[in-house]
Amino acid sequence: MSRRTDPAAPTGSVDPNDPNDPNDPNDLTSSDAAPPWFDAHPSTAGHGQPADTACSVLSDADGTSAYGTAAPARFFVLIEQGGPWGPQAARQSRLDPTLGAELESRCTRAGGRFMLIRRPGGHPADHLPRHALVAFAGGHPRDAWLLSGMVANPNQLLALDWEALTLGDSARVGASLPGAEPAEPALLVCTNGRRDVCCAVRGRPIAAAAHREAPTRVWEVSHTGGHRFAPTAVLLPWGQNYARIDEESTRWVLDASLSGNTPAALLGPLHDRGRSGMPPAAQCAEAFVRAHLGETRLDALSASAPLSHADGFHVEVTHADGRHWVVRVERVASGPVRPGSCGKAAIPVIEHQARMVTAP
Repeated sequence: MSRRTDPAAPTGSVDPNDPNDPNDPNDLTSSDAAPPWFDAHPSTAGHGQPADTACSVLSDADGTSAYGTAAPARFFVLIEQGGPWGPQAARQSRLDPTLGAELESRCTRAGGRFMLIRRPGGHPADHLPRHALVAFAGGHPRDAWLLSGMVANPNQLLALDWEALTLGDSARVGASLPGAEPAEPALLVCTNGRRDVCCAVRGRPIAAAAHREAPTRVWEVSHTGGHRFAPTAVLLPWGQNYARIDEESTRWVLDASLSGNTPAALLGPLHDRGRSGMPPAAQCAEAFVRAHLGETRLDALSASAPLSHADGFHVEVTHADGRHWVVRVERVASGPVRPGSCGKAAIPVIEHQARMVTAP
């Protein structure tokens, strides 16, 4: 199907921040059926196909490294919210915007992330009770945990023990969210087309396929960052971020995660964005050593805080068996000038590059 370069304008006014606007051409998330203007969006080549100028297509063609691009977060707080999502989903959905803004602010101040989730398929907006997920991904990966529960009202999340959450104390956090129980690993696939159209065009089919494989463990999520790497996903509780996933690789992730592993086929800079509980340079160093070793166990490696050097950052990566590596990480312009997101101005592509300094 050829790309449409002169889309017809939708009738009526369009407010890009109104999640209830039926004429919004960016609303690619409100139902299973494609919205009226989906095929005319300038970053698609028809329903389900990104245009050749879409940010993720350009990134694929360049082979841009994904190392060190996971959005940093020591913990995650997620609430199920159906209906469409705006670009700032916490404040632009059918969740009370004051509540969404407060939860987002509390998470951000404490070094975490607040996001909306929903099951692939139809999205009833106002059903209660709703699922809530709380995950800790900071510190050593062996200390990661995920709690799942039902809340009668999203306001219950305000009662979370925020101090305990920053410390990774699952017992205290669970006590502050009655009914919460330890949960199996969950895969979050970004599908928010109002944030970036690539996330909907490429992410929604992947989320739907993964949901068919593991209906209790897969969610659409409102934002992972890194649109140019769509389809993107986050694996909880470890905060492991993936780039350029497809139906087959999501099956690998779902299967491997049950034993605390990441798929060997997703090691390396094309797919491994890093773990969100660390700063970017540490993410890059750990992912680099993981690929070097072919190490799939998510709790086998840990990385130190990056130390600034004249040639970039030095990060010590430690294996569970006691081995150590020192990795130099630097941010460099890779050459291409590309949009970081569809519709944005093109900027130089900056990548994290790693080199071994010392090895066992």
